[in-house]
Amino acid sequence: MEEFKSSVAQLISVLVNFAPKVISAIVVLLFGIWVIQLTVRRLRSYLVKGRLDNSWAPFFTSATSATMYILLILTMASIIGIETSSYVAVLGTIGLAIGLALQGSFSNFAGGVMILLFKPLKIGEFIQANGIIGCVTEIQLFQTTLKTYDHKIIILPNGLLSNNMIVNFSRSKTRIIEWVFCIGYEDDIEKARTLILDEIFTDSRVVNKANPFVSVTALTESTVNITVRAEVLQNDYWDVLYHYLEKVKVRFDREGIHFPFPQQDIHLVGNSMEQI
Repeated sequence: MEEFKSSVAQLISVLVNFAPKVISAIVVLLFGIWVIQLTVRRLRSYLVKGRLDNSWAPFFTSATSATMYILLILTMASIIGIETSSYVAVLGTIGLAIGLALQGSFSNFAGGVMILLFKPLKIGEFIQANGIIGCVTEIQLFQTTLKTYDHKIIILPNGLLSNNMIVNFSRSKTRIIEWVFCIGYEDDIEKARTLILDEIFTDSRVVNKANPFVSVTALTESTVNITVRAEVLQNDYWDVLYHYLEKVKVRFDREGIHFPFPQQDIHLVGNSMEQI
């Protein structure tokens, strides 16, 4: 019984001595989280409003938040009484093991740094990467977020982006639209060309109209293919592209020029049938 009382007394003594440290650590934790959140919000606001490229804002805020949380954990360990030197050594060992296991993640981190330094893409630009086309909405520590034309959110690892081809549509002020209109062999090529010029190259959204490209580029089994190229501003690309697919079709129908269907000629010779 005496041993039990002694053990309880020792436990109470330890709790009494240890309680202030635990309370202090909890207070520091809560205060530290508040400070970190406030700092990150203000840093993000400053970076967005400042002259710094806004592509850096998510990257810097993520890195700052991670660093401050690590410092907060070390501070709490010191308050509780854990030797920070040994704690750091343990963290270093754990970090090495995690680093070996997460080599791909560090590759993505390095890729993010390369993207922000050399700027093959920035927030707000329209790109194609790894077969995906979309607008860059965010560049973070390990991944970049794209928003597609149909509002899908695509997350691509930065390592993949930095080591593969990127098509950046936004770096040029204009884009070339290409259409292929098919007419029949019996249709008048010059008439079709004149109608195309009248429909497309009178549009105010088409720039550099002095040298329009409207040429026959292929003679297939059943069609004569006329390729048309027009230069427009980036913001007008999709509207002009789809608008004149319909407009030229309607104009050809009205003027008696047809879009032919695949066809074959069949010749009857005596009682046999020869297919050509």
